Amino acid sequence: MVFGLLKDTKKGEYRVICTPLEIASITGSGHKVLVEKNAGKAAGFPDEAYVRAGAEIVESREEVWRRSDMVAKVKEYSPDEFPLMRENQLILGCLHPASHPEEVDALLASKCISFTAEDMHRYGSPNCEAAGKQGALFGLESLLTINGGKGKYVGGFAGAPGINAIILGGGMVGRAALSVLYALGANVTVMDINFGTLKALQDQHDQKINTMFCTKEAITSIIAKTDLIINAVRWPKHRKDFLIDKEMLKLMEPGSVLVDISNDDPGAIESSRETSHDDPRYVVNGVVHFCVSNIPGAVAHSTSVSLAGEMLPLILKILNEGVANACEKDGYIRRALTSYKGYLTHEETSAIQNRPWIKPEDILALNKEIMDPAPQPTSSKSDNFYDQIPDL
Repeated sequence: MVFGLLKDTKKGEYRVICTPLEIASITGSGHKVLVEKNAGKAAGFPDEAYVRAGAEIVESREEVWRRSDMVAKVKEYSPDEFPLMRENQLILGCLHPASHPEEVDALLASKCISFTAEDMHRYGSPNCEAAGKQGALFGLESLLTINGGKGKYVGGFAGAPGINAIILGGGMVGRAALSVLYALGANVTVMDINFGTLKALQDQHDQKINTMFCTKEAITSIIAKTDLIINAVRWPKHRKDFLIDKEMLKLMEPGSVLVDISNDDPGAIESSRETSHDDPRYVVNGVVHFCVSNIPGAVAHSTSVSLAGEMLPLILKILNEGVANACEKDGYIRRALTSYKGYLTHEETSAIQNRPWIKPEDILALNKEIMDPAPQPTSSKSDNFYDQIPDL
């Protein structure tokens, strides 16, 4: 097959989904690779390195699209790429389909076969670790007086106490943020709805962190003395309420900071709106907000290396074994299947956008007795199925 590596075009995005090391493995498996010119340059991977790995450098993305059986990039696909999609072409990226109805329209209209990479990770996404750790550092940077923050140092100085921080969510993103703030001496409270998670985190940190059950009321009880809030909650998209509303921000001291790593729309934070690395901060009710949607793009080299290493075996399974076999043998690839030849196969997108869908195992006619299992990636459920299973 012909694999096409695209340059990401989202504002402030510099990562690449395959470094030259992964390209060497793909070409070594007998596939031809096309790389869009300068696709990895901003992350520290020049075209010459891709050529040494066996790739052909292509001047335009249009040519990469036209010649490739499969195309891949890190983030979503933009409207100017929609006309380039074609029937039966394999498309991979962090599509976030439930939040991008126009992108879903294009995927379905083109009759391509698409996968959303964020649902593929068996051991959690490297992007989540990067977002949590770097998000914590951006929060500390936002606390600086020169950035509009209250000017408090994370671990304090002699005679001056360190900061009080809240982390909403004890999953991979929250744990990553905790590792940074804890190491630097912050007084951290982690809030989650899973007591097992809270107990495990306390044990891992020698009982030197605080934990609380995560409710709006619990947040309200401690928010006034909080300097930094990190939101790492993946808020169910069907919910219309908030963990933190705008009125609650008035309880915080001016110059306090809120970093919304999850940055969902709708999300857990009422005052949150997407920003970019070019203009990352704004203020609501005296609280500095940092709401960049692609935080890992700021450390593009490290995140590219980590992400590419995890994506390689998944890409090779699809290229070497075909879509049906890959989905049968790997439940995480199956749950990432977003659209298949004009049919929606992603449950969360169906639930949020009120579209009919079909389960991947049904449209691919997989042997359910031997399928590799995988947990559901979302709590959003949908019984809005197509009237009949298509015969493809």
